Amino acid sequence: MPDFSSQIANFISELDAAVEAHMDWSRRVLRCAVLRTSPGEDVVDPLAHSLCGFGRWFASNRKHFQKHDAPGTRRLDAVHQTMHDAVRSICLDGMAGRPGQGTDLEAFERTQSELISLLAEFKTHFFASAVRHDPLTGLPLRYGIKDEFTQVQKSCRRYKTQLYVGIIDADHFKRINDSYGHSVGDVALCHLADTLRRIVRPNEPLFRFGGEEFLLLMQCRTREAAAIAAQRIVRTVRSAPLPMGQGDALSLTITMGLARAGNDEAMADAVERADKALYAGKEAGRDRYVIADEVATA
Repeated sequence: MPDFSSQIANFISELDAAVEAHMDWSRRVLRCAVLRTSPGEDVVDPLAHSLCGFGRWFASNRKHFQKHDAPGTRRLDAVHQTMHDAVRSICLDGMAGRPGQGTDLEAFERTQSELISLLAEFKTHFFASAVRHDPLTGLPLRYGIKDEFTQVQKSCRRYKTQLYVGIIDADHFKRINDSYGHSVGDVALCHLADTLRRIVRPNEPLFRFGGEEFLLLMQCRTREAAAIAAQRIVRTVRSAPLPMGQGDALSLTITMGLARAGNDEAMADAVERADKALYAGKEAGRDRYVIADEVATA
């Protein structure tokens, strides 16, 4: 069962530990400057930026940084390497009995300050991401959904496609909680979220809308294309039961209500119409999709 909050908390702890390791590394550099002792081969090596504790951790987690800010990630990498290059020059001069260069010291101070600042910004991004996502399913929550709707709306106008707001509800979910317990209900909800995530297209944002409801922003050329996509989603969920062990499986179905959003329509209005379509689908027997006021059985 995915736990987005735990993943973020662990990641932040690892980030803090990596930064603390770098502070210990800085103390070795200070001893080198004062006592003329070697700070260690990992400091004077030309690839020191990739050998230090932070460098190794950053390399293995770089994809997480890039996901939030690719240019900032490249800048962080460059600043870290420049800092190590300056420190290597300072230490080599000190170990050889030569006075250090002011330009190296200035570069070290400047890049260390920028490194700390960049890491603080990323840490803020990671915390913000944690509160914007559902800790159970890992899907984004309502936060920012209006902005996403506006962006998709603009994209549809630009490419002359149609925006369909889809509300997806797990059928008879209360029965699952009552019959198997809430822990199994949580696993079932995660399974459903994973199934939906696999089938929707990359340009179609999927949100946990509340309880056992999900909201999907679909971009389609025609109403018929929207119907085909909705039918595929309903059928896929129906054909993907949750394995329960010992050969047993828990069948899941969904009802989906869709409404085409106008080019300048407010999101609340489109959601309201999709919600009415959802209830029409429930009244018609569930395990189906409904577009506007028209009932269509998958």
